[in-house]
Amino acid sequence: MPGRLITIEGLDGAGKTTLAAGLLDAIRAAGRPAELLREPGGVEVAERLRALVKDPELHVGARAEALIYAAARAQLVEEALRPLLEDGTWVLLDRFVDSSLAYQGGGRALGVAAIAELNRFATGGLEPDRTLYLRIDPTLGRARTGARLEGFDRLEREGDPFFEAIARTYDELAAADPGRIRVLDAAQAPQAVLDDALEAIGDLLAG
Repeated sequence: MPGRLITIEGLDGAGKTTLAAGLLDAIRAAGRPAELLREPGGVEVAERLRALVKDPELHVGARAEALIYAAARAQLVEEALRPLLEDGTWVLLDRFVDSSLAYQGGGRALGVAAIAELNRFATGGLEPDRTLYLRIDPTLGRARTGARLEGFDRLEREGDPFFEAIARTYDELAAADPGRIRVLDAAQAPQAVLDDALEAIGDLLAG
């Protein structure tokens, strides 16, 4: 039986990393082989591109940014995602195509349709079985990231209008595809978010 691809989306500060760790344990406890990967990253080429695109010392144009993310994604799909899924492994992925649609399509104003087309080529049409969108007010997300000890990366240094546009785009994507994208209230306590996420993928675990 092929594996399942579960993606986790949302603004920085929404709690994606915490949720991913809890879901990984729960899916494994249910007897399913599972791996956790992140975007951009997960394989060596993509990790190097991650360092490049997030470097606060670099100026990266909006179109170049979209292409770098797509290139990292293409390598991840070819080298890790497809082999794992074909082997029957469940993959939890911290960000995927929806991030590019929201950040570059919405935040950078390149257009969702254009970024979607670019990423269909990059992924070869691979789509998630379920996407968990951790919805959070941009101001709260910014406050949470501001509490981190490490410095802000290149995208985290953007202003409020950038993140407001991203949040609007995420909401539009979720409204357009409610079967795949399940909206979770990220302002809740982590355990409540995990419980909601498990309910959102319950049908897949039962399959």
